[in-house]
Amino acid sequence: MTLRYFFAPCPRGLESVLVNELEQLGASLVSGRDGGVQFQGDWDICYRANLESRIASRILWRVAEEPYSTETDVYEAARALPWGEWFSPALTIRVKLAAIKCPLRSLDFATLKIKDAVCDKFRVTAGRRPSVDTAQPDIRIHGFLNARKFSLYVDTSGDALFKRGLRKNAGEAPIRENLAAGILSLTGWQPGIPLLDPMCGSGTFLLEAAQIALDIAPGSGRAFAFEKLKQFKKAQWDRLKDAALSRQKPKTAQPIFGSDLYGDIVALARSNLVAAGFSEVVALKQANFLETSAPASSGFLVTNPPYGVRVGEQHELAEFYPKLGDVLKKKFSGWTAYIVTADPLLPKLLRLTPSRRIPLFNGALECRLLEYKMVAGGMRKAKKASDEVPPDHVVKSSHG
Repeated sequence: MTLRYFFAPCPRGLESVLVNELEQLGASLVSGRDGGVQFQGDWDICYRANLESRIASRILWRVAEEPYSTETDVYEAARALPWGEWFSPALTIRVKLAAIKCPLRSLDFATLKIKDAVCDKFRVTAGRRPSVDTAQPDIRIHGFLNARKFSLYVDTSGDALFKRGLRKNAGEAPIRENLAAGILSLTGWQPGIPLLDPMCGSGTFLLEAAQIALDIAPGSGRAFAFEKLKQFKKAQWDRLKDAALSRQKPKTAQPIFGSDLYGDIVALARSNLVAAGFSEVVALKQANFLETSAPASSGFLVTNPPYGVRVGEQHELAEFYPKLGDVLKKKFSGWTAYIVTADPLLPKLLRLTPSRRIPLFNGALECRLLEYKMVAGGMRKAKKASDEVPPDHVVKSSHG
């Protein structure tokens, strides 16, 4: 069994839960990095991570890691690789390069040198070179440069893993699927525990929770780039897929509840649930959260409340957030509420004391996941300085 090195980028802030997930999938030497997780495994682990990971953005196979000082070093390292052993020159390619503290003057020129190295190697070994397709390439090649080392990866995923193929309409400013799944993992929610998203938007939290509750592998309805590699073992892949499909539970009603104030938004979420086959699994309705009651005596409330354009100007936010806090206090005793927001006003205006503040990134947008344990008599816990994780604890990654 040959172990290979892989890197799984993820939304920043989710590294710890991705480490746990990959360990449960059987990966070895799993180690969190800024913006992702490094691990080792065979092709079986690669296939399984693509099929089963709810949190990773991609699974990248590391094919080189070399010291460098010039673009020529980058070219030579890339040209030395046995590209023809991995894929056919009939396939299209795209090269993407990212860097941190890189001494080279032009990343575009270094990217071109990698592409030239791959094509030059194919000309020598196969008599023809692959074409470049920047939109939908068959094979994506990712390079990463830091101050001293050059790493090169073959993307085994193809389209990003958060593209489950379930959600037909994204709506306004959606949370990506793997961020939603990672947030659910951070909360500790488990199937069977009531879950409510009272400002559900296009329904991303609901869709992810339904897949978790029914044990549906998130990659079971899509194709992957590793299927185009020469190393691809179809029988092995078919066995993994069949095993995942046999685990799925019947699509029966779960204690997963969603609502939104606006009818058109609820219609959007409902269309996504119907397309995914979850219309009977999730209870969805149009409702003003400020006028609703908890659907159970205890549970988890997880939501990304509207802010900015969706609510309006700052004075409207200043009215909405205190009311949101009041509803949580009065009607959700026994619940734990998790609110993800990029709005720095929200924690102050809710007038509640969070028990945890977890820094997260929705793309480039810095957010906080705020935890509120709603107990009878209000939130009287004194705020500790240690509750706030400093924002600079999460460093921007160039692997994503």
